[in-house]
Amino acid sequence: MTKCVITAAGKGTRLLPFTKELPKEMMPIFTNTDNQKKVVPLLQLIFEQMYENKLREYCFIVGREKRAIEDHFTPDNSYVNELSNKNKKLISYFYKKIENSHLTWINQHKPLGFGDAVRKSEKFVGSDDFIVHAGDAAIIGKNIHPINKFLNLLKKNQEIDCMFLCKEIIDNKRFGVPEVEKISKSVFKVLNVKEKPTKPKSNLAILPIYYFKPSIFEHLKKIKPGKGGEYQLTDAIQSMIKSKKNVLAIKIDSNEKDLDVGTVESFKYSLDISYKLT
Repeated sequence: MTKCVITAAGKGTRLLPFTKELPKEMMPIFTNTDNQKKVVPLLQLIFEQMYENKLREYCFIVGREKRAIEDHFTPDNSYVNELSNKNKKLISYFYKKIENSHLTWINQHKPLGFGDAVRKSEKFVGSDDFIVHAGDAAIIGKNIHPINKFLNLLKKNQEIDCMFLCKEIIDNKRFGVPEVEKISKSVFKVLNVKEKPTKPKSNLAILPIYYFKPSIFEHLKKIKPGKGGEYQLTDAIQSMIKSKKNVLAIKIDSNEKDLDVGTVESFKYSLDISYKLT
């Protein structure tokens, strides 16, 4: 079984005042249902993408102020009954996916970083492989979702310990950056990773969608606070590499686009690109 951990505990201060009450992961994004554009929270889009890839066990890592997320993912039949038939069908379809899944909620009381958020999911993950997906970023495109690429690679090679998505970018100093060795057109062996390096060793930037074997938790427990006093997931991946674990990077295709609601500029881009591609 492959489980899914979705992190949604960030404060979203760069999107204030909108995010004073509503989490940034609930920012609206365009999608297409029955050949009609709809507006959905980004977190719902991520959940539904994972659902379409047959994942059914979910752990949401949320902050203390994230009640709006739990409310959105809690079916409310009295609300549905007040809707018109058209809208009732739309919401009921989403609720059916929730009811067919198992959702676990874990609080990250202090914002101690992506690595700390993932570490809190250890009991949920147990001995299973799992996907980590940031709740404020997603991939859209006409091809199969990159998670499907992860799962297909695993069928061919069970010795993979970690995979993550990446993209080519001119200025990647704000990202985690991998040093890689090419295996095929879009698959790379990862030799090193570094968070926000001053001198990047490749033109690739890590996107916050990962596959891990549960051995990642051994390495998350070893790392110390890094940039910004936070526990960086990239530091744990670097620890895996030093331990000779098999770490791969998958580059997204040119017709795949990453949505990111971390800043005003990236949110504006995400709205524009999601409208065009749906």
